[in-house]
Amino acid sequence: MTSDSTATAMKSFPSAADLPVPEGAEGWEQLYPYYLPFREGDGSESKFWFCDSQHWPTVYKPFETIGGEFAVKCLGQYNTRHLLIPPANGIEFKVHLGYLYMSPVAVAPEDIPARVPEFERRVGHYFGNWERLLDDWKVKVTGTIAEMEQLHFAPLPEMVPFEDIESGKAKDGSEVLMEGYDRLIQLAYQNWQYHFEFLNLGYLAYLDFFTFAKQVFPGIPDQAIAKMVQGVDMELFKPDDELKELATLAVELGLQGAFANTDDVAGTLAAIGALPGGDRWLARYEAAQDPWFNFTVGNGFYGHDKYWNEHQEIPLGYIKDYARRVEEGHSILRPKDALIAERDRIIEEYRSLLDGDNLAAFDGKRGLAATAYPYVENHNFYIEHWTMGVFWRKVRELGRVFVAAGFWADENDILYLTRNEVRDALFDYVTGWAVGCDPVGPSYWPAEIARRAKIVAALQTQRPQPALNTPPAEITEPFTQMLWGITTEQVQSWLSDDDGDDGTITGMAASPGVVEGRARVVYHADELGEVQEGEILVATITAPSWGPVFGKIRATVTDIGGMMSHAAIVCREYGLPAVTGTGSGSTSIKTGDLIRVDGNAGRVEILEG
Repeated sequence: MTSDSTATAMKSFPSAADLPVPEGAEGWEQLYPYYLPFREGDGSESKFWFCDSQHWPTVYKPFETIGGEFAVKCLGQYNTRHLLIPPANGIEFKVHLGYLYMSPVAVAPEDIPARVPEFERRVGHYFGNWERLLDDWKVKVTGTIAEMEQLHFAPLPEMVPFEDIESGKAKDGSEVLMEGYDRLIQLAYQNWQYHFEFLNLGYLAYLDFFTFAKQVFPGIPDQAIAKMVQGVDMELFKPDDELKELATLAVELGLQGAFANTDDVAGTLAAIGALPGGDRWLARYEAAQDPWFNFTVGNGFYGHDKYWNEHQEIPLGYIKDYARRVEEGHSILRPKDALIAERDRIIEEYRSLLDGDNLAAFDGKRGLAATAYPYVENHNFYIEHWTMGVFWRKVRELGRVFVAAGFWADENDILYLTRNEVRDALFDYVTGWAVGCDPVGPSYWPAEIARRAKIVAALQTQRPQPALNTPPAEITEPFTQMLWGITTEQVQSWLSDDDGDDGTITGMAASPGVVEGRARVVYHADELGEVQEGEILVATITAPSWGPVFGKIRATVTDIGGMMSHAAIVCREYGLPAVTGTGSGSTSIKTGDLIRVDGNAGRVEILEG
């Protein structure tokens, strides 16, 4: 009896307490707000947690938790308080060893029926007024960005201007710094609230169509459903499309020779301007920058993410590569026509099997899913890229004020403080200035930042555990399945002792096709320049902004992500096979391995190490 119970016992992941702390990272919990680390007696041991390395693939510096906190809190408010999604509240979140872990909060079965009428009323309002409300959303979001752009942080002057004495202003200007910082945080929070106004609706519309299709077509592949909404225009692809147009124009004008050293931005632009037609190209290049160069090769959640408008060697390098491919006769455009043709073929194939009410329901639900689907990606440009690009730029601007005051040596050192510690440091700064004495910060923060930097560096030496504690017998929460690819089968695959021993790694069939090629393992966006033509990209997760790389590669493999993850959607729109949610792809596969990616079956085979 004992052996039977042992054989059927649910396998578990380690608990947070079981995981070793990397040498040199002792005391890491003190870097973050008190409510983020797991604490004994907080009930976390009884819950299943998964690591969201899809959005937060690297260790947080203390200030950077703001992205995770705002994002997951605001996701929760729309599930729980705005839309009252019947089976799902928000997602509880914690930080462990520098990484973000999540635990979906389900609604008690007995409470679900009471939420349904209110949910239908609220969702019905949005879907019934989708275009108007989405237009209003863009106005709200861009208005927030514009206000954020108007914030400026500068060192305090030697004396209050005499004009302020004459006007009776009776304030010393320090309130501008302090109010500006608080306003910057509030504006970021505001756009994160706006972010989720439509995002969950996009998932809901697709999920409703997905569920209906599964009911009327038992056995229909998940990918067939996904293909019925593919081939759409997305604003998220606009930055990449701008680069392709600029590359094509450069070839037309014969400017390729000017792109010899794109790391020298000023030299490259000057060389272009000196050539016939260069002024025309430069005008087009200038026009593309606002707003499309508010784009990062990262995902916008980290202060170290590099944005095109501040690091123009990045877009210029992409343009150079696109121009080379145009010259060689390659097509650099997304295969949109082929995607649309395949979409329409599959739609008609399944429509022909229906009639009456089922056909009407199919058309209505598919149409709604197709309408809402683009927002699932478009929000990325407006929030993660544009909003957060401006936000981090303003944070660095404030960081330079502290550098001038001797608080720390580099503008990015501000990231080693929590956002509330920055408020304290600001008051320390303005107090010393106002009183005419030395602030405490210059004698405190340099050593403390150095200590924290060592802890963060030590945490970065250890990859995160994919999940914690005992998973439920069955994972039913739809967003967890569709966005993160956390399914019952996948979790059990992660727990399997022999997964990958035969050279096979399993994951989610996220984008169709079967290809073979050499692997290129990428952990950070800075490594994208190493990707070679025809390789297969293997990563913890890909960012939506990696579009220029998708033109080079043959397929994608990621550790995390479901059918509606960014990686899955972007790969389908680029016509690339993809297997997501492998759990261990980026650690099991090495750069140079010959692998076969089967995006139809969700399998990756290591053919040759």
